[in-house]
Amino acid sequence: MAWKRPARREFLKGSAALASGLTVGALAPDAAAQGPAPAASPGSAATPMLKDTSELIKYGDRSKYVTSVRIPHGGRPTPDTFGLTFHVATPLQDSVGVVTPSSLHYYATTRGSFLPDIDPRQHTLMIHGLVDRPLTFTMDDLKRLPSVTRLHFIECAGNRSSPRAKNVQESHGMTSCAEWTGVLLSTLLKECGLKGSAKWFVAEGAEEVKGASSMPIAKAMDDCLVAYGMNGEAVRPQNGFPLRLMVPGFEGIFHTKWVRRIKVVDQYHINYNDFGHLDQDAKEAALGYQIGPKSVITFPSGSQRLPGRGFYEISGLAWSGGGAIRKVEVSTDAGKTWKVAEFKGTPQRMAHTRFGLGWNWDGKETVIMSRCTDELGSVQPSRVQIAEHFHKPADPSFSIPGLDNSIMPWHIASDGSVTNGLTA
Repeated sequence: MAWKRPARREFLKGSAALASGLTVGALAPDAAAQGPAPAASPGSAATPMLKDTSELIKYGDRSKYVTSVRIPHGGRPTPDTFGLTFHVATPLQDSVGVVTPSSLHYYATTRGSFLPDIDPRQHTLMIHGLVDRPLTFTMDDLKRLPSVTRLHFIECAGNRSSPRAKNVQESHGMTSCAEWTGVLLSTLLKECGLKGSAKWFVAEGAEEVKGASSMPIAKAMDDCLVAYGMNGEAVRPQNGFPLRLMVPGFEGIFHTKWVRRIKVVDQYHINYNDFGHLDQDAKEAALGYQIGPKSVITFPSGSQRLPGRGFYEISGLAWSGGGAIRKVEVSTDAGKTWKVAEFKGTPQRMAHTRFGLGWNWDGKETVIMSRCTDELGSVQPSRVQIAEHFHKPADPSFSIPGLDNSIMPWHIASDGSVTNGLTA
């Protein structure tokens, strides 16, 4: 049955997007009246064809029109002149959904390091210390055990709402979210048998600068994961191949990559990762482990431009080490009023959550921002609230110590250009 174009146009005119102010002036009136252009036949000059190669069949590639890339983070070149890698940030401004592609996942090393080139057939994980039966697991041993697959974010302490950041990749690009597959650490510890004096555990990686971190044994028995899979394939070398530790909700430095040894101990140990990085008091350190709650708008955000007034969907990400996100609010008037955003999917515990809010921009200068609430009831604070907590003046340049989960504002000028709202 033929489809009548007048009816279709009437439908478009009555759509919610147009009623909210969506501009369609880019479409020439005479082109609309002529109807759609005929589809190009396969192989025609109008539509270039891609020829498959054996390499593309073996392992696929993305379109040449998709150009999102990671960038060095923290003002330090990476790799440097010696080939050392430090910190590399994810292009959150181009992200969709909640899963970060493995090739774009943020990357950080312990004080700069070369990547260990590990043969999985030779790699082992030793668990010893305050256990009844010290055990050494091969990769084959681990893959024989019951597995779990979970979505979790990782975030570096260097992720912060800095006035110096030009865009969201520079301010918040040191967080990513992936689907991780592996064995629960609690399963391995039960195989070993914990002694009654076991209170902490120390995880060590195989990198050149030995990374090691102390964590409560209660966290190990709760939800820690020894992962060999990432987004449906083996963990990438930059993310710990063949084995890494996942500590959901904790700061990134605890997610030990290339993990090879876990020692169960009776007290907090100061290790290379911990000394000078965390508070040496065990109680204070334990409270400082957890990330969030935190959110950031990724569109529109710094270095982007709105082409004109009209309807847009504000989009962003929210996450928390305290569990699942329960609410995200967005302000389009510099925090004077807030509206509850819509979740784009079901929020998962300790994972990125995509949110969106329909907005009809009137073309006037404004500031947009987001804040979130997690399942514990914790609300993301403003920089002013954090400054007041530390008895500091309400200055946007105030350098927040430790983990920074402050609200990040984006300034939108009347010409549609978007810049860092902390410097506006």
